[in-house]
Amino acid sequence: MSVMTVQSSVSTATTDQTIALAGDRKKKTAAFLVIAFGALLVWGTTYANPLTLHNAAHDSRHAFGFPCH
Repeated sequence: MSVMTVQSSVSTATTDQTIALAGDRKKKTAAFLVIAFGALLVWGTTYANPLTLHNAAHDSRHAFGFPCH
């Protein structure tokens, strides 16, 4: 009868795992920045004059070559 010994192994992060973790961190940072920028736009337009918003949209349409009237 043979006796088997169980050895515990400590797992360490491989290069692939480290790269994956860094990629996840970059994705989370990018997502946070996009959400923060969107919230800033919504908050900023809340206090803007409606005529100012209309003129900005109007000028942007003409700058991209879209007729608006």
